[in-house]
Amino acid sequence: MTHVEPIAATRLSAGRAAGDETSLGGFFARLDPDVRSEWAWDNYKPTIEALSRAFGLRRLVEIGGGRDPLFTPDEAAALGIELTINDISQEELDNGPEEFAKARFDIAGDLTDTGVQRGSYDLAFSRMVFEHVKDGRRAWSNLNEILAPGGVAIAFVPTLYALPYVANMAIPEWVSQKIVKMLYPHRTDDEDPKFPAYYDWTFGSEKKLRPMLEEVGFREAVVVPFYYHDYFERIPVVRQIDNLMNRVAAARDWRFLTSYAYIAARK
Repeated sequence: MTHVEPIAATRLSAGRAAGDETSLGGFFARLDPDVRSEWAWDNYKPTIEALSRAFGLRRLVEIGGGRDPLFTPDEAAALGIELTINDISQEELDNGPEEFAKARFDIAGDLTDTGVQRGSYDLAFSRMVFEHVKDGRRAWSNLNEILAPGGVAIAFVPTLYALPYVANMAIPEWVSQKIVKMLYPHRTDDEDPKFPAYYDWTFGSEKKLRPMLEEVGFREAVVVPFYYHDYFERIPVVRQIDNLMNRVAAARDWRFLTSYAYIAARK
């Protein structure tokens, strides 16, 4: 792939707050993320660690963490954080590290009888979860409910309108299941299953997301865009065309063609 310059502070729509060290915009401007999705994958854990330190966030919950949370118990202890693992599946939670607290609830559902309390957490984070949520607005509203004042929510998501995700939405689920298993034999139902994706409110554009996030109660929002993906690595001509599209989109900051994003919001 052709080299693309890193994101400058002005590339972040919240860059107007880049000089404010207490803002999310300032945090991500100092983080100086690259536009390539490889950076997003390699640096998500360090980003969560840095957020925790920068804003003094100690009570963390991983939405959809299940059996494979981002941090190990030793890593959480070294960071001085209290980590709760969330999932909608009790089986997934039972297979997770026993050292962590567990919380079974649907982030896009009714939280009334789940036992989770308003203001329970300082930082809620997720990886590749929100694209599987049917009601993204409800999920973000619930995140706001479970966060303490000043708390931060961050979701690492694939974004519309990258070609693979548009195709995934357009074709029947049983067809996409077969395609994924053909291209990625390691994606077994037991180890790494494919779940239906809806991509509700998974955009790389703050212009689209900020009004919704403010409506559900967040006072600050930052969307960090990333380009490129590996879905077409085994399809030569399509791969080359898609890489060209990503190169142009990244250079011109076309948010409607992002492949992934960190969506972060502060209560």
